[in-house]
Amino acid sequence: MGERITGKSIIVVSPDQVSCDLSGEAAILNLKSGVYFGLNTVGASIWKLIQEPRTIKEIRDALVEEYDVEPKCCVQDILELLQELSIHELIQIVDEKKNI
Repeated sequence: MGERITGKSIIVVSPDQVSCDLSGEAAILNLKSGVYFGLNTVGASIWKLIQEPRTIKEIRDALVEEYDVEPKCCVQDILELLQELSIHELIQIVDEKKNI
């Protein structure tokens, strides 16, 4: 099951995955389970952003700048996607007080 994401969370991609760009979308393979996970263009944008550790605010700010979306709506969508990625063990959620 995925970890709880908070405003103080830092999102990090899991070392147990590989991914590739598919014409603006993304395919991610969980190396432990062998399960593929696909992302649309917005999800792929988030995936690209979290190749380096990012906070929810940093992700939101980048998406609001790139897309015509309200920040509050954007945060909800980000949280839903990140929770799904966490459940599939494709990301790690780290408290900002801990070392990455």
